[in-house]
Amino acid sequence: MQLIVHKIRAIIRWVLVAFFGSTILAVVALRFIPVYFTPLMFIRCYQQIAEGKKLKLAHHWVSIEKISPSLPVAVIASEDANFLSHHGFDYKAIEHAVKRNMEHPEKRRLGASTISQQTAKNVFLWPGRSWIRKGLEVYFTGLIELMWSKQRIMEVYLNSIEMGDGIYGAEAVATEHFHTDALHLSRAQCALVAATLPNPRRFSSKSPSSYMLRRQSRILREMRHVASFPKEGEDAPKK
Repeated sequence: MQLIVHKIRAIIRWVLVAFFGSTILAVVALRFIPVYFTPLMFIRCYQQIAEGKKLKLAHHWVSIEKISPSLPVAVIASEDANFLSHHGFDYKAIEHAVKRNMEHPEKRRLGASTISQQTAKNVFLWPGRSWIRKGLEVYFTGLIELMWSKQRIMEVYLNSIEMGDGIYGAEAVATEHFHTDALHLSRAQCALVAATLPNPRRFSSKSPSSYMLRRQSRILREMRHVASFPKEGEDAPKK
């Protein structure tokens, strides 16, 4: 019996070593290597095939220097106002979301995921709401905040996030929806792209509804209160 227990402990120990070693190595490597594919991209391709739809995967990695400087400002204004100051988690936003969801369960659930959390989920995990996936999201968020700069997190986020049906990243959405490249997206176009991010498969930056245009206007107003996004090596600008 003791031999069996010893073997089980040895297996668990090696599994943990392999898990932590491989995940840390992956995070370190992706600090420098472009993220060309994500789990979500493969999942969406499978879903398209299963539904009998035409396979579409539009994605082209570009450095953050080749993305309009208005786009980081727009997504910060829309998705994560404290991105430059928090360490992966916005605890005030989490507290507000929990309180609001408890007080108004009849309304659509309010989320509090930061750009860092969304990046961790997009690059390393799969969509879902299980506690296991959420726990892994917390783990990977902590790793990228520890090992990546804010500029790298934003660069990966803007290149990997879903921005339309089969469209991933700034360069792809600029080409598909605005017939330009990511660098030349206008301030208004960036706000419109940011407005779709709660559900980019439902909301379109190519054919925006009146609701989307109202969201765009709100984001444009909020962008005035967001300082320009700092370049690599620069400190976050003061508000």
